Amino acid sequence: MITLLELPFQFDPVRLTRDLIAASSGQWKAHFNTTGYVGDWSVIALYAPGGDASNINAFHTEDGQILPTPLLKDCPYFKEVISRFECPILTARLMKLDAGAVIKPHKDHASGYEDGMFRVHIPIHTNSDVEFILDSERIVMKEGECWYTNVNFEHSVANRGEAARVHLVIDGKRNDWSDKLFFSLAPEEDFIPKKKEYSKEELQQMIECMENLEGSGYEVHIQKLRKQLKDIS
Repeated sequence: MITLLELPFQFDPVRLTRDLIAASSGQWKAHFNTTGYVGDWSVIALYAPGGDASNINAFHTEDGQILPTPLLKDCPYFKEVISRFECPILTARLMKLDAGAVIKPHKDHASGYEDGMFRVHIPIHTNSDVEFILDSERIVMKEGECWYTNVNFEHSVANRGEAARVHLVIDGKRNDWSDKLFFSLAPEEDFIPKKKEYSKEELQQMIECMENLEGSGYEVHIQKLRKQLKDIS
């Protein structure tokens, strides 16, 4: 299963910085997952539902059209960069991790290419003391590069440097254009998740957990788990 790809784009760090300065006239908002990090982790929305600059969430719903926020009008290079992705944009955000801040290990939900979307990181400011760990491997991303990260896998970030790390993070919707791009870099079958194989102990734990839940809506799931347990016994 593909966890990481360097995409064949190289953007100009100087022009990225120029637009970052312009966008920073807006208010950096603390990341909504306040228990998931230590220090300062903040966001500026460039694309959001209804173009609402106050909406920094990365949750993708069918409600509300995704539009540029007012900040983007003063950021021509950001617009140029985002336009390189010939697919529907789900979110585009500036994400700043201040010096000394740490994002704790976590997994995001349904945020991989196999889920019909993809997340790319474009570093604007970074340093050699940033530790980005994805699926137990340290990833080094240089300014202006463009990386797909499958954040369904466990990941964490620690900025042990003396300056803030700032990335432009874009979520795009999978389409024919992105399929052509991604499958030119890795075999298509590498993007298909392997079926999870559970041990007898794991299956028994899940059955016991569901049996203890209130309500009768879990019986079908329990029966499926019992069948799996029987098949491997």
